[in-house]
Amino acid sequence: MVQIHKKFTDDQVQNLLGRYLKHEIERKYIQEILGIGKVRFFALLKEYRKNPQCFSIKYQRTTKPKLSNEAEEAIIKELMTEKKLIENQAVPIRKYNYSYIKDLLESAYQQNISLTTIIKRAKQNDFYLPKKQKKTIHDREVLTNYIGELIQHDSSFHLWSPLAKEKWYLVTSLDDHSRFILYAVFLKRETSWDHILALQTVILQYGLPLSYYVDSHSIFRFVQGRDSIWRNHRKVTDEATPQWKQVLDDCRVKVTYALSPQAKGKIERPYQWLQDRLVRTCVREDVKDIRGAQTILHRELQRYNYRQVHSTTKEVPYYRFQRALNEGKSLFREFKVPYPYQSVKDIFCLKTTRVIDAYRNISLNGIQLKVKNATPGETVSLRIYPLNQTVSEIRFWYRNNLIDIQKVKINAAQGVQF
Repeated sequence: MVQIHKKFTDDQVQNLLGRYLKHEIERKYIQEILGIGKVRFFALLKEYRKNPQCFSIKYQRTTKPKLSNEAEEAIIKELMTEKKLIENQAVPIRKYNYSYIKDLLESAYQQNISLTTIIKRAKQNDFYLPKKQKKTIHDREVLTNYIGELIQHDSSFHLWSPLAKEKWYLVTSLDDHSRFILYAVFLKRETSWDHILALQTVILQYGLPLSYYVDSHSIFRFVQGRDSIWRNHRKVTDEATPQWKQVLDDCRVKVTYALSPQAKGKIERPYQWLQDRLVRTCVREDVKDIRGAQTILHRELQRYNYRQVHSTTKEVPYYRFQRALNEGKSLFREFKVPYPYQSVKDIFCLKTTRVIDAYRNISLNGIQLKVKNATPGETVSLRIYPLNQTVSEIRFWYRNNLIDIQKVKINAAQGVQF
């Protein structure tokens, strides 16, 4: 509808309608001048005839404003919280998330407000950052056709909850084909054992995948520094096998390494999604410890995996995962403890070897351990499975036989020297 009140004054329209009634100008010319149709013309003429002196074309709202004062205040309050997060350099938030605010207004304030309205209010009140021009997309993109074809695994270290005043690690495993997040946990410290536990959880629940995709972090890969001060390198890149990779070698699962952060873009996007929602929710719910953050993480994972339509696949990750299972498009294999080992503790563990001395003892982190049924001078393989923060189960393997099991007060996840 043409808004003639923005183009003409009351006097101008009054003059045209008065001349029409005096038969000085034909209707079609007035319609053309005003840019209106026949129905609108006669509606204006009707109003003019009622009271020519008080006739006005000024727009008057006949309905109440769509947003209440409470809704307006809620929008500004949440936008202000967003601005504080963005300005805090220690927090991994660099832009406004209007979709999050929309969801929050619905759940916390019972206000159903459109995204367009929220963005409009943000621009009006200086809560808007223009989009930065995207950099050239890295040309090494991983494409998969099956679930289990590739599991992207990584950790992200951030101040997830500003009120906690300490950074935590978020360890995550994601199926590349479905974008279903198979594993996610917050950690105060990041160790090889934590990542081995992630392997154990995923493999025992879903099966053995074809491959894992990780960066070149020292937990995943030994990389010899090019500019080392030592001229005679004893080992070069990949000659030493980290504990995490040893587990996958035992499971016959391939490992692929990303050559740059850009090459791992697919897992970075779910991280960004989690970062946006986790940090914002932790702030609004006054989370001050890692336990509270883990609760929120679980809640957001439920949303991401089972309700959120992925922007790339256009499917909810869980339903895409299940559809692939039903269609036989899966490369997950059943896990079985490989011979000669007897327990998952022999596979998902920390590994080292020791030479048995003349007294049939070995030393592990300064602790003397007696070795039974083995020959002095020979090597025994130790498979160490931490049971809790202070006690580990050590399984002694000698000539492909399990010869002893001992429980020792030692934090093998953090303190064993290999």
